[in-house]
Amino acid sequence: MKTISAREAKNAFGLMIDNARAEPVLIEKHGRGVVVVVAVEEFERLSVGQTQDRVQHDSMPTAKVGGEKK
Repeated sequence: MKTISAREAKNAFGLMIDNARAEPVLIEKHGRGVVVVVAVEEFERLSVGQTQDRVQHDSMPTAKVGGEKK
């Protein structure tokens, strides 16, 4: 994963986008990672995994306590 500063990301936004299409780019602010820029295809791949996890979790039976779902 490539790492760049927030200033670099701002000053070379187009280059950051090009880099993010090839691999995730970690943006740091004051030396700490704050966001990761990823290609839309990677984001969609990750989002599908979360959606499937949510569907599986939501379809699990829930315990009832005192007649209320918890």
